[in-house]
Amino acid sequence: MDTTPLRAVALVCSLSPSPAPSSSQLLAEQAMAALGEHGVTGKTIRVADRNVLPGVKTDMGEGDDWPEIRDTILACDILVLSTPIWLGHPSSIAQRVLERLDAELSETDEEGRLLTYGKVAAVCVVGNEDGAHKSSADLFQGLNDVGFTLAPGAVTYWVGEAMQGTDYQDLDKTPEATARTTATLAANTAHLARRLKAAPYPPS
Repeated sequence: MDTTPLRAVALVCSLSPSPAPSSSQLLAEQAMAALGEHGVTGKTIRVADRNVLPGVKTDMGEGDDWPEIRDTILACDILVLSTPIWLGHPSSIAQRVLERLDAELSETDEEGRLLTYGKVAAVCVVGNEDGAHKSSADLFQGLNDVGFTLAPGAVTYWVGEAMQGTDYQDLDKTPEATARTTATLAANTAHLARRLKAAPYPPS
């Protein structure tokens, strides 16, 4: 079994800054713990705690915290993007993360490959309304567009009963189906990241 060490970062796209409770934070932490069972270490960043300026450049200038987050992403093998569902879509912060990642389309290595090539992405989605598949589809497409690779089963999610007030963080225990899906995400994502680390994509 390949035990090559891997690094991951989870970007939590809750609209609420810390220390407010966050279901997106909880599911991201569970995904990171599951990845840890496959030799992956890393950290979680709540994007609302940082000043990520709007734009599509790697650095939008004074006061922009994205360059530090970007450095963390580029130093990792795996990116986990965790979002709540709002009005049937990923959060506006998740959209901003994708917009900032758009700048990677102009950044290449000496062989013409995007710096994100060889990095694997996964998605976590939580909400109290339908939209988990729509949200993951939006994020999958955006992440792939900017160079990330996605494994089979690269999303874990929980959606509560529509028009009710129970959040994922309010549950007494993690539903078995979500726990299984998170475990599959972790296993497949770590496996793919190690394969790509051992066999990089060809020059562009």
